[in-house]
Amino acid sequence: MAKKAAREHRISILLNESENRILESFCDRYRVSNRSRLIRETLMRAILKRMENDQPTLFD
Repeated sequence: MAKKAAREHRISILLNESENRILESFCDRYRVSNRSRLIRETLMRAILKRMENDQPTLFD
């Protein structure tokens, strides 16, 4: 069985009232039980997509 990478680094974010309401509404609607996982995966997906798009291509 593969060893999981330990999460040792904490990052805190602050949301305003409307951002928090949107997040809570999303989690309720889609039955998200782990908001940390949702935020972490969404953030990493956005970062990796941008990094992929920023890679030079053969004809740049």
